[in-house]
Amino acid sequence: MSISIVTNEDNMAMMARYPDKFFDLAIVDPPYGIGIDGQKKSVNKNPKHNRKAHTQKSWDNGIPSEEYFFELFRVSKNQIIWGGNYFTEYLKPTKAWIFWYKGQNDLTMSDGEMAWTSFNTVTRQVNANRAKLIAQNTFHPTEKPYYLYKWILGRYAQQGDKILDTHLGSQSSRVAAYDMGFDFYGCELDKDYFDQGCKRFETHIQQLVLF
Repeated sequence: MSISIVTNEDNMAMMARYPDKFFDLAIVDPPYGIGIDGQKKSVNKNPKHNRKAHTQKSWDNGIPSEEYFFELFRVSKNQIIWGGNYFTEYLKPTKAWIFWYKGQNDLTMSDGEMAWTSFNTVTRQVNANRAKLIAQNTFHPTEKPYYLYKWILGRYAQQGDKILDTHLGSQSSRVAAYDMGFDFYGCELDKDYFDQGCKRFETHIQQLVLF
């Protein structure tokens, strides 16, 4: 049976407790430094694309420090880093990007997002429509769907791998790892996000038991 260990703390404190290369794969979504940490409610002609309001918290005012990336590479064997195009000063060139196509060209946001990877493979595109999230009662402004993380784990992780997420957010990564039987470790600094993410995870487990 897989384990799932998450904590409400700073990621630097969390990573400091683990030895070199303890984690097989880190899948992280750090702040991009573009100020997208809250939003006003939007009303679209298509109700499926209406966007819920989220409180502005200012955690996206800057990118992580060089020390963060040093620790991330120390504790993990491989890495997938969302928003890698914003962190090029800290990341080596790679030919193995992931492009997430959101499938929602009629919205004002980007058609997709990019993730840097440490793998010696090729660039891949994943089509995961985010519009299904827009009308849901999301509590995090940059929530990524759990089925996106399932796609990643299915292609970049091996059974028995230990997975790390240093920015849990909505805990989509944790839900996906649980469903696929991976040992998972993660942390989230914001207590509100952490508590709501844990509630989401527990609800997901209960639903699995019921059905």
